[in-house]
Amino acid sequence: MEIQALLITFREVLEALLIVGIITTYLKRTNNKKYTKYVWFGAGLAVLASIGVAMLFQIVFTGFAAMGSEMYLKISIIFISAILLTQMIFWMAEHSRDLKGNMEGKMNKFISTGNIIGMIIHSFLVVLREGVETVFFFAAITGGNIGAAMQGWGAITGAIIAVIVSYFFFKGTMRVPLKTFFKVTGAFILLIAAGLLVQGVSMLQDLNIIGSVIPHLYDLTWFLPEHPIDYAHYVRDYGTAPLLSGDIGIFLKALFGYSSMPSIEEVIVYIGYFVVIYLLVNAQNEKKQYVKTDSAQNEDHSTQVLESSTKNII
Repeated sequence: MEIQALLITFREVLEALLIVGIITTYLKRTNNKKYTKYVWFGAGLAVLASIGVAMLFQIVFTGFAAMGSEMYLKISIIFISAILLTQMIFWMAEHSRDLKGNMEGKMNKFISTGNIIGMIIHSFLVVLREGVETVFFFAAITGGNIGAAMQGWGAITGAIIAVIVSYFFFKGTMRVPLKTFFKVTGAFILLIAAGLLVQGVSMLQDLNIIGSVIPHLYDLTWFLPEHPIDYAHYVRDYGTAPLLSGDIGIFLKALFGYSSMPSIEEVIVYIGYFVVIYLLVNAQNEKKQYVKTDSAQNEDHSTQVLESSTKNII
């Protein structure tokens, strides 16, 4: 859980700090430093609102638990979080190039119209989005105990790393490009999302909401049990110890959704998720390539028309 919390917090806090940093840097560069306090004010309100969302979420979850329906809420959170994590990766990949220009354009509009309220609301919404996403993800990886994730070393460490990275980035001393950071962390987050989907399917099968054609496609307990209890049971039943500890298994289960005895549906969902991601990435790359080629052709055509017009004039 802590590693998951670290990665998620790092990504979310870094994205929020980058956007706020782009805005405040632009304001300073254009001699509008007086407006930075409003941007930070909006960001601060968003942090408080995110804490409020977390508290409200916890109250709702406790209410579901009292009614004996917390498992259904957990499953819903898991699937929603997996979708949000995936969307987050694709959104950042698509908008990272134009992010700076878009933020500066919006700030320029607010400055020209003197719209201070607009600045506050904009920075508030930008940071709040990251905060609400974090609350959802924490609920998914902890089974609803958001407070445990927020107070754990993973979330705190992730936030600290994000602050350090953003500081060195805006100071211009960071040699490793942020694009590489996002690619590496994005790959790990996709693994987390795939693991959440598998956990969701497993929970649905445990509740007999969906069945299974093959409940246990294979059994790797002899090699890597997914829990220390499974390790102890294997030793009791067979008189020999598995090759690897159950502590490793529980770590991999928490981080990537590892299962030593998965159903065929879990395996299909896990593999299918990455197949879909591969197809989406390919489609996105082809679209970018098409746009580049189309732009290049238009440029060539414009050049030919210009040369032709010049010749006619001469």
